[in-house]
Amino acid sequence: MFDAVLIQPIINLLLLLYKFLGRETIVAVAMVTLLLRLALTPLQLKQQAGAKRQQELKPKMDELQKKYKDDREKLAQEQMKLYREAGINPLGGCLPLLIQLPLMIGLYQAIIRVLASTPLQLLSLPSDIYRWIPSLSTLIPLKSQFLWLDLAIPDPFYVLPVLVVVSSWYYQKLLTPPTTDPQSAAMSKQMTIMMPLMTGFFSATYASGLAIYFLISNLVGILQYFLFRRHYATAAPVKSEKQEAPRRTQKRLASKG
Repeated sequence: MFDAVLIQPIINLLLLLYKFLGRETIVAVAMVTLLLRLALTPLQLKQQAGAKRQQELKPKMDELQKKYKDDREKLAQEQMKLYREAGINPLGGCLPLLIQLPLMIGLYQAIIRVLASTPLQLLSLPSDIYRWIPSLSTLIPLKSQFLWLDLAIPDPFYVLPVLVVVSSWYYQKLLTPPTTDPQSAAMSKQMTIMMPLMTGFFSATYASGLAIYFLISNLVGILQYFLFRRHYATAAPVKSEKQEAPRRTQKRLASKG
């Protein structure tokens, strides 16, 4: 089922792009990555808009936590009520990840199969190719070499994994909203470190084609951030009314003086 729904469509898309884009596998992989990233863009922008609204609610959430610190059940009810009033789904941030993970697995499997690095894989590949698209089967085996890379195996010099870690770290840093809460700040810092290291590990362990996917996906994500910056939750932390009141009083006194 997973093959028919995800892996086989990606395989045939890779073959079509390979055929019409100069028969360069890395170009085909890059284009598939770009198309997948663009397809996820509306969902990711919606996720970021929700994260931005959550950030704006932070002062009210802090006040609720102080008010109901001894009543966890009441606190949860009031938090959900606040989310509903603001039109926020607190679990909405998980959806892009739940979609992106199967796509990553599907693309990795498609790259491994389409490059067919062993005779057995080469023999089984035709069963994944759509027969109603003419001449796709004549393209195999695909060219797997690009510079020093064999896209079917890991980068022997670890250049791609390093680029993936650096770009992942920068992209994660851009997406991490500022916070005045020490616990949230520590968690955000941990995620900023762990996520790049995890993608770097995958890039160093599996096919270079997967590392190309990570790298291009990160670069496109960074570009999207600067193009759609207003959607992202990176505004300065919102001050609560109690925090702002003394400051406004000081300003009024200074203006009178």
